[in-house]
Amino acid sequence: MIRAATAVLATALALAAPAGAEEIGCVDTVFKLVGPNHKICVDALADPKVDGVVCHLSRPVTGGLTGAVGLAEAPSNSAIACRQVGPITIKEGLEDGEVVFAERRSVLFKRLRVRRFHDTENNVLIYLVVSDKLIEGSPKHSLSTVPIMPWRSDG
Repeated sequence: MIRAATAVLATALALAAPAGAEEIGCVDTVFKLVGPNHKICVDALADPKVDGVVCHLSRPVTGGLTGAVGLAEAPSNSAIACRQVGPITIKEGLEDGEVVFAERRSVLFKRLRVRRFHDTENNVLIYLVVSDKLIEGSPKHSLSTVPIMPWRSDG
């Protein structure tokens, strides 16, 4: 019994944050008598192909019993804010619409993805977070832009 509970907890924790994300913090939004509360979590995401850019992604996390065992379908609402935090270096070629981060939002059918675009004419990186479903998509999305600027170091 303890092994099964430990396995369920480990699975829930593994699904909690996107790969490559560092959890900054969470706030409870709905109290649940059984299982964890519903919450909104904020993660810091570094772009693997672009040094000097960090995105902060907020997303709802479904609690309760189904959330605890990883069977809940999380809402599509998410927000993203990306900023230059150092000299921007593009490490390799960028593809427009490339998935930078991905996370399952339900067991089978729903994913949250952060996609990157490079507006070369205006020298801007664009990050779009959108939730998609196997059967039907979701128009809920959020967008953040990062102008590629010289980085001034006062050191």
